[in-house]
Amino acid sequence: MMTEKRQKISENGENGSGTHVKGEKELELYVHIPFCARKCAYCDFLSGPTDEETRKAYVRALETEIRGKKEEYKEYCVSTVFVGGGTPSILDGDDTARIFAALYESFRIRDDAEITMEVNPGTVTEEKLAVWKEVGVNRLSIGLQSADDRELRLLGRIHTYKEFLETYEQARRAGFQNINIDLISAIPGQTVQSWETTLTKTADLGPEHISAYSLIVEEGTPFYDRYGHQNNDGNAWPPLPDEDEERRIYKRTKSFLEERGYRRYEISNYARPGYECRHNLGYWDRKEYLGLGLGASSLVNSRRFHNTADIDIYMKAFRTERSDINIYEDVEKLSIQDCMEEFMFLGLRKTDGISRTDFAHAFHSDINEIYGLQLKKLEKEGLILLNGERILLTERGTDVSNLVFVEFMF
Repeated sequence: MMTEKRQKISENGENGSGTHVKGEKELELYVHIPFCARKCAYCDFLSGPTDEETRKAYVRALETEIRGKKEEYKEYCVSTVFVGGGTPSILDGDDTARIFAALYESFRIRDDAEITMEVNPGTVTEEKLAVWKEVGVNRLSIGLQSADDRELRLLGRIHTYKEFLETYEQARRAGFQNINIDLISAIPGQTVQSWETTLTKTADLGPEHISAYSLIVEEGTPFYDRYGHQNNDGNAWPPLPDEDEERRIYKRTKSFLEERGYRRYEISNYARPGYECRHNLGYWDRKEYLGLGLGASSLVNSRRFHNTADIDIYMKAFRTERSDINIYEDVEKLSIQDCMEEFMFLGLRKTDGISRTDFAHAFHSDINEIYGLQLKKLEKEGLILLNGERILLTERGTDVSNLVFVEFMF
């Protein structure tokens, strides 16, 4: 069993203990599963439907990639693992177990690591839930998007609200006590009132975490064909909410969820106390992370890079344990200036903002020496709050966050 395997690794030191050692190098892992039952109309992620044979071949290649990292990352201890997609829950239990076996054999994963699996209704079974528990998954992120079946059909989702409820109840019965529900607002035809219905049904379930993202119409998607211009030609589809309605939806999200005990800790994320997503906080705090799988991105030793998005190249590279095929693309060594910019615009996404002390420790400079003029300007405009040690967006600054972030680009 997988729990026995984890115990053996800890006992015999095969790849070190899972206990965190103070001062040890910390690493987050992201594992990409680029498959789904059907592509959603708004989705521009690296994902798509495929057959079982391709999925199984991909898992074998992914195992090889994972095991090839053992020596390179032996000085790190993994604090979070996030299995995303696509739809990771489309894999059968055996393939999921194989991936996690490779992870535990190749990385020192902390005993208290947050391990998240993205799942979609319509792809979940009791058998899979049991496997996820067995391999150490302790957090599920379920893609609901809307509690309105009409909106779900418009988005191209494969499930109904009833099917989502069945999945959620299955997960609770299986013992999962940390569940996120993903929602999308500003859906065509949506109003504040219809959005509040989705919020109410979601909050009534009592998930520990709610992610509420505003729809972005991305080029290359069916939604872009419908809405990528100033208006939807021929009025064949319901219109997108206008800017004022979208702002009202965003503000109501915050007030409603706060009334129900959820604190907004990042622009689009809400959690009950103690259930903030540690993996995503790591991204915003610029912790090192390693992406595994097709197209997965990484930040290691101030280098950003990502794996190839060409599945043929990826599969060919990992047909054997040893390969001379380089799958890394867009490798960029970040300058101090790059790192400062990222520190500012990623950190300001959090409602707690950024710390002057953390900036000084990271860059051996006072933040006022680097960004003093920008900070004064933004404070005067009411977009940021200089609250002693911390710098954070105001409510108005959150509304126009991209305009704030650009001020910190050299």
